[in-house]
Amino acid sequence: MKKNIFAIALSFSLTVLSIVFLKNAKPVQLFVLIISYIVAGYGTVIKSLRNIFRGNIFDENFLMTISSVGAFIIGNPFEGVAVMLFFRIGELFQKHAVNKSRKSISSLMDICPDHATVLRNDQYQIVDCEQINIGETILIKPGERVPLDCIIINGETTVDTSAITGEAIPRLVSCGDNILSGFINESRVIFAQVTKEFGESTASKILELIENASMKKSRSENFITKFSRFYTPLVVLLALIIALVPPLFSDSFTFSKQIYIALSFLVASCPCALVISVPLSFFAGIGSAARRGILVKGSNCLESLSRTKVVAFDKTGTLTKGVFSVQNISPVSVTRESLLEIAAFCEYYSEHPIAKSIKKACKKDLNAELISSFEEIPGYGVRVELCNKLFYAGNIKLMKMAGFDIKDTSAGACTVHICSEKEYLGYITISDEIKEDSKSAICQLKQLGITKTVMLTGDISETAHDIALKLSIDEVYSRLLPLDKLKITEQLLSQCKKNEKLVFIGDGINDTPVLSRADIGIAMGALGQDAAIDAADIVIMTDEPSKVPEAIRLSKYTLKIVKENIIFSLFVKGLILLLSSLSLASMWAAVFADVGVSVIAILNAIRILRKKQF
Repeated sequence: MKKNIFAIALSFSLTVLSIVFLKNAKPVQLFVLIISYIVAGYGTVIKSLRNIFRGNIFDENFLMTISSVGAFIIGNPFEGVAVMLFFRIGELFQKHAVNKSRKSISSLMDICPDHATVLRNDQYQIVDCEQINIGETILIKPGERVPLDCIIINGETTVDTSAITGEAIPRLVSCGDNILSGFINESRVIFAQVTKEFGESTASKILELIENASMKKSRSENFITKFSRFYTPLVVLLALIIALVPPLFSDSFTFSKQIYIALSFLVASCPCALVISVPLSFFAGIGSAARRGILVKGSNCLESLSRTKVVAFDKTGTLTKGVFSVQNISPVSVTRESLLEIAAFCEYYSEHPIAKSIKKACKKDLNAELISSFEEIPGYGVRVELCNKLFYAGNIKLMKMAGFDIKDTSAGACTVHICSEKEYLGYITISDEIKEDSKSAICQLKQLGITKTVMLTGDISETAHDIALKLSIDEVYSRLLPLDKLKITEQLLSQCKKNEKLVFIGDGINDTPVLSRADIGIAMGALGQDAAIDAADIVIMTDEPSKVPEAIRLSKYTLKIVKENIIFSLFVKGLILLLSSLSLASMWAAVFADVGVSVIAILNAIRILRKKQF
């Protein structure tokens, strides 16, 4: 950057010197202008010659070199220097904009520590992260980044998750909690057991996604690439026609004047604004998304997201937390505390998620010696002998087996009924908690013009419809196997009109086929399965459904900037090209059509990085 600024300043100073002090010394003035030209355009000329030998003739370097050298030849050295000087200034703005975009994601490149402190042979050693195995114990000091995905086995601390999730609020973690590579340990020393190798850890996966994102071009970028391939040779041919044909048919046209017009035409025709600003806009969009914990695997994904009309969700882990918890305790003939304690005793030896939620809700220390017998009845529940009394805990069918005819009180939640041999004691409702922002996410999607929201879940119909009703989801499909989800997705895709896109959001291995088949697959990354993350086009690192409408808004804004740049560039260039061909625009106007338009388009593109909220 400093070299570029110095070269521009030196070239500009030499040009001003030649104009102000060397008016009457034409040979010296020309010599100084040639030096000024070399200082400003040395790199461009070398690139042009190098590309010619490589077979890539018609690029912006070729156009700038031909037009500026031609200006010298026909006796307009000032304009020749101006063309190259302003082109160099345009390149400086371009590099500055690209650097600014890179900085938005460059912090992510530091999220992978090279080394970690590992316990080996009863000693802690500094070891390369790539040489650490699953199951080994690592020590993480305050201020250090978590080197690998792991689970805390000793200690409690707060971690800064912003590099991975984009969230600024530190998170309290303790023994048994999973922490991801890239988190920063803020307060205390912790000991953790490695759960994933370096190449499979979250931070490594993120870097891989970002590195590969630039390889997947959007339709707009592909259009610009093809457009430039045919456009540049065409304008060179038109410039030759302008320079050579009119003087052959009329004496009123001179070769020197027509060559000047042709050179102006070449300068104005340079497609820099399009070639630079369109990819830069998408790059800025991907960088802005990464800062918000939204990893986009390519500009094609970002572009497609703007045309979303149908959004389908998995339920568990996507719209809900995927964690069962006790929602209601309804005693009939005992107290709330007694009902919960009896239920916890009944579920003492069960490892079912529902049983775990009941045991977690009961805060008392349970004495297993009070349990004389335990029998699990598949499809019904459990039968337990506790303090020489028989108790049942399970569904309505188990209650009927025990001799009690009761009504279904589930209302979409899982209900555990409890009774003894003599009386019905009451019931406990357990359900998967809805995420705090799920309702807001659905509402925002509808405000964005999403025509249909759908839930695809393997859960029972009652639970699925209850959650869908609470979240105002349009359609619900329940009790689905992975292949069933895929079939329904195919049906939804067939109902979409041309250029309408279907987004599916999921987090489990069973969602992988649908994530791959949908137009855009979005995986909940922080807690999601690796297979789902690999199959998805976009990864939400915060596990928040509200990030989906935010990503769509960012996508729409990016596409708006891209369209503005394309329309503005083509309009100005078309106007100047027309005026140049009719001898109504000088080379100075052509310089503005090239460099000026490029600078404006680039500044417009980096607005994406400056926008704080979407």
